Amino acid sequence: MKTCLLVIDAQESFRHRPYFSAERTTPYLTAQNALITAFQTRGLPIVRVLHSDGPEQADNPFARSAGFVRPLQGLQAFDAAAEFVKSRHSALVGTGLDVWLVQHGIGRLVVSGIRTEQCCETTTRHASDLGWEVDFVTDATLTFDMQQADGCTLPADAIAQRTATVLQGRFATVCNVAQALERLDAKHTNPAFP
Repeated sequence: MKTCLLVIDAQESFRHRPYFSAERTTPYLTAQNALITAFQTRGLPIVRVLHSDGPEQADNPFARSAGFVRPLQGLQAFDAAAEFVKSRHSALVGTGLDVWLVQHGIGRLVVSGIRTEQCCETTTRHASDLGWEVDFVTDATLTFDMQQADGCTLPADAIAQRTATVLQGRFATVCNVAQALERLDAKHTNPAFP
């Protein structure tokens, strides 16, 4: 089964949000870069997805005119098999990514990127509903603390745990980088592997 790595919204825009955390970003980049390196080494396709929306003005970090809709500093450079720019949470809405995946015979997606519970989770659910097999790589996704309606902070780790819990077995195989690579190698050396 052909497999493709999706690197979703790993872009400079987030560095210009008030919730951005360099402390959380460092381990994410280590995991994300390890995944990219592994796919490059195996000669497998990597697709870059960027996000752009909102008013086209300089103070919106997700507007193309702001100049931040570009790869996150520290992200390993790679030659993308394809690049898509989305304006919705799912990378499969209005981008042509679904058509590209079908044209290239991709049956399995490995999801990584920013934010865990937003674009990564939404793309995972959507892809699963459309029939793709999905691995959701928790340590190669990144999110940040969020404020709840009552004013309390919901820690990023709790958000990530909740996302993994609701995806596992329903929409994806939830795994870390090492497990994703084990699964990748097993699937490519033994096509009958479940």
